[in-house]
Amino acid sequence: MKITTYRPEDLSASLRGAWHETMDESPDYQNPFLAPEFAAGVGRHRGRAQVAVLHDGGEPVGFLPYERGRAGVGRAIGLGLSDCQALVHRPGVSWDAQELLRACGLSVFEFDHLVEEQKPFGRYVTGTFASPVLDLKDGGQDSYEEWLRATYPGQAKTTLKKERRLSRDVGDMRFVYDERDPKVLRRLMTWKSAQYRRTGRMDRFARPWIVDLVDHLFDVRENHFTGVLSVVYAGDRPVAAHFGPTSRTVFAAWFTAYDPEFSYYSPGLMMHLRMVEAAGRQGIRLMDWGRGEKEYKDWLKTRELRVCEGFATRPHPVAAAHRLWRRPVRGLRNTVLAHPVLRARADRLLKTVGGIRERG
Repeated sequence: MKITTYRPEDLSASLRGAWHETMDESPDYQNPFLAPEFAAGVGRHRGRAQVAVLHDGGEPVGFLPYERGRAGVGRAIGLGLSDCQALVHRPGVSWDAQELLRACGLSVFEFDHLVEEQKPFGRYVTGTFASPVLDLKDGGQDSYEEWLRATYPGQAKTTLKKERRLSRDVGDMRFVYDERDPKVLRRLMTWKSAQYRRTGRMDRFARPWIVDLVDHLFDVRENHFTGVLSVVYAGDRPVAAHFGPTSRTVFAAWFTAYDPEFSYYSPGLMMHLRMVEAAGRQGIRLMDWGRGEKEYKDWLKTRELRVCEGFATRPHPVAAAHRLWRRPVRGLRNTVLAHPVLRARADRLLKTVGGIRERG
């Protein structure tokens, strides 16, 4: 097995094509976060992005996008943003994790949403977590209302009532699956930034490179990666929006937010239900909600995938130090998230901090 490394933007058209073909050969690798377009987007705004290409008999058979930091500390591409990570490879291909790390010049490779299929990384996994997904099907000739009553009968009556009330109180409710107005994308980021601050979370959109990355991905329109902005309007006023990438068959839920003025109408749930129905009509077959506990995910999911967290390491002082520092932090966070009482207390504390920060 020969392994070479490239900057994402330096991959030839033939290598990108081989990567796309490899994605298509396995349902494990059809998530848009595993596409070369996502790696190239991150590489455009983060100078440490690399791609390891595995060759067997002269043919490219595997692709690992990653970011290489100081002293060979590496991480999955877009760690903290990406909800799916993997070495994308052709069926039957195997590799040695130590050989891979050496070829990439890494002492550590950190991941937190690794596809469970990645057996060579198995010994380095420190935790495995549920990632809820929804299997989609085309609604055929049914109207949205008919689809909703058939698919989510428990939610249909209340949701449709709130849609009618929104139309009456504010303006005709309408939904756009693939909105191309960049001003609405900016509105979404403003809402999301305020939500992060209000709930005491780290504001991702306070980081210019993330704003630039989302702006860039919004303009990507390829078969294996398309940035889709979906919006619920009342009249001409956007009240909820979502931005996330799709491949040919998978829609990865990413950033959802709404105008708090309209929280009474449950615009977030309204948004997700409309998006799910429309995605099915577009040929999407899987909605990946991503790892994390959210009530709406439990309502909407049909099953769960498993994703892994951990650190692949080589014998190296930097690797030992990195594990000693990072593993307890991740362990504490996962303990809190896994226990509803602790999670509720942490949420209350974060909201208190967020309220103080907003008043300041």
